[in-house]
Amino acid sequence: QVQLVESGGGLVQAGGSLRLSCAASGRTFSRYAMGWFRQAPGKEREFVAGISSSGASTNYVDSVKGRFTISRDNAKNTMYLQMNSLKPEDTAVYYCAAVDTGGNTIAVLTTTWGYSYWGQGSQVTVSS
Repeated sequence: QVQLVESGGGLVQAGGSLRLSCAASGRTFSRYAMGWFRQAPGKEREFVAGISSSGASTNYVDSVKGRFTISRDNAKNTMYLQMNSLKPEDTAVYYCAAVDTGGNTIAVLTTTWGYSYWGQGSQVTVSS
């Protein structure tokens, strides 16, 4: 069982930056591929970025490439999402997610159904 807690959301002006953190409980964080998803009002939850258990592989949705960076620190059981050049369309509740990939250290999952554990979400609001 893994518990995930997001932090770092808030209100920022367009063009600004925020860094989200996702802290995980447990001693096997390094076995888990991780991901960030977001859900805007009236829309489905969408994939934003993913990172493999080792951190060697990452993947991003096209709309955030070049602006967002996903990373993880396995020693601290924490994953991050650095968000730069934020746009109003980035406004959403951001969720972190985790799945145990066993011995696969390079797999990155991009679908909601691929993940087993979810955080409670953190609101990000970008004003124009």
